[in-house]
Amino acid sequence: MTARKMPEALRSARWFAPDDLRGFGHRSRMMQMGYAPEDWAGRPVIAILNTWSDINPCHAHFRHRVEDVKRGVLQAGGFPIELPGISLAENFVKPTTMLYRNLLAMDVEELLRSHPVDGVVLMGGCDKTTPALLLGATSAGLPAIFLPAGPMLRGNWKGKVLGSGSDAWKYWDERRAGTITDADWLNMEAGIARSYGTCMTMGTASTMTAIAEAIGMALPGASSIPAADSNHVRMSAECGRRIVEMVWEDLTPNRIQTRESFLNGIAVAMAMGCSTNAIIHLIAQARRAGQEIGLDEFEKASRRVPVIANVRPSGSAYLMEDFFYAGGLPALMTRIREHLYLDAMTVSGKTLGENIAQAEVYNDDVIRSLDNPIYAEGALAVLKGNLAPDGCVIKPSACDPRFLKHTGPALVFDDYPSMKAATDDECLDVTPDHVLILRNAGPQGGPGMPEWGMLPIPKKLVKQGVRDMLRLSDARMSGTSYGACILHVSPEAYIGGPLALVKTGDPISIDVAERTISLDVTEEELERRRMAWVPPELRFERGYGWMFTRHIRQAHEGCDFDFLETSFGAPAGEPAIF
Repeated sequence: MTARKMPEALRSARWFAPDDLRGFGHRSRMMQMGYAPEDWAGRPVIAILNTWSDINPCHAHFRHRVEDVKRGVLQAGGFPIELPGISLAENFVKPTTMLYRNLLAMDVEELLRSHPVDGVVLMGGCDKTTPALLLGATSAGLPAIFLPAGPMLRGNWKGKVLGSGSDAWKYWDERRAGTITDADWLNMEAGIARSYGTCMTMGTASTMTAIAEAIGMALPGASSIPAADSNHVRMSAECGRRIVEMVWEDLTPNRIQTRESFLNGIAVAMAMGCSTNAIIHLIAQARRAGQEIGLDEFEKASRRVPVIANVRPSGSAYLMEDFFYAGGLPALMTRIREHLYLDAMTVSGKTLGENIAQAEVYNDDVIRSLDNPIYAEGALAVLKGNLAPDGCVIKPSACDPRFLKHTGPALVFDDYPSMKAATDDECLDVTPDHVLILRNAGPQGGPGMPEWGMLPIPKKLVKQGVRDMLRLSDARMSGTSYGACILHVSPEAYIGGPLALVKTGDPISIDVAERTISLDVTEEELERRRMAWVPPELRFERGYGWMFTRHIRQAHEGCDFDFLETSFGAPAGEPAIF
């Protein structure tokens, strides 16, 4: 791509170039901070949107990486300014970071619109941060490049490799069963997360950063680099250099995020053994970019693209560090190139095909071939039926195959506390064939659709050796989770979806091969229950929660706010400067 923008056409020049009183105010205040006109005049002003905080372990290294980005910006002739964004620490923010994904997206959009910046480096990686940053930057429309936080190092306990999330669930059940001690558990706490960075399993963090790269918004290979690797430092500086060139090229998100790029993201997600959360975030991102992507596109890809990344929880042995050593995402994309649109543009200024032309696979067990997959179909499957007319999701690559076609009686819980109390009760009337149901945990019911969907196996069954059973909810689950969990039931129970009508004992049937789910109750009986259903009282009477519950979309629509989607109205445009 060739540079075409002239210095006087820079957006920041609206603030700094005019010879008027307002321009005087802008320049004098920059000089108040010790800058000189030589720092900004005729140079692209680059925002570095940093989501670091003292309580976000995934982004703990961003305090240092921002300096590497600044170095790259200065090397390329730009002027870097760091802007703080909301930090969504997945482990600590309650009730769920998903409640605040759209708030961060709004923060990003308005920060970029209101400040004198020409382009932006988006620093993120923790689960909801990646989609939030991309949502906001897409709506702002300035040249943007995403800098992934990178996965942490492998966990270690008694010589065993631990994977974040996945092994926590696994060994928690062993502790409940009495097969490991309290001392074992304490030592595991100290060994499962040994460095800064995101979860090193194929959870939502690695899924979304891989998707960011696949749709063209991150540098080639950037999403695979471990956070503690020196390559990550060099990549950060390269992001700074590249964004300056993107400003001169006027390479904006709308030139990158085409329908084909989002289809590339879906194909890569399927091959990676992605988190179920990918569906919600990618649909939201596509709609912000004005592209109509929905569950049907995921379903089509799931029939065509097998899981070839042997990374937990879909895989059996490896973690993201191993995936990087095996060649990373560019290498994986070479093996599914027949499923990709290789002429899609990327932030590198080159096409996806050009980006991966020289990539190689260095370990055929970590990144499998298409004829030797981990799972013959894609990681996710979309089910529909009278229980989920707008769809629901299962991750068949990470569950016991015997539950891919199953009928069992429902055991229903209306809230998380009652479900937790019941599953810890060793006298609970439950069998391995039951279908555990948690409802009122969706976008509005949660609120924010918390990661409660991997319902705990009842303690009574855990002690009998049961480690999987069919579970169903309108919640989400962590991408590091596994098991026969059906999620994102839409519409949710809280607004009167069919899930609200289920009673304990009702037969529930699923058939993943046929992509069906059904509540085996007559329509007449369901209508009687529908007429008797009483809507819950509204939870919020003011503030952000009040706005959230009135504007949040359902899961199959991406859970964006209706007023933020591209189709809602014309862009806000540039701010007036008087």
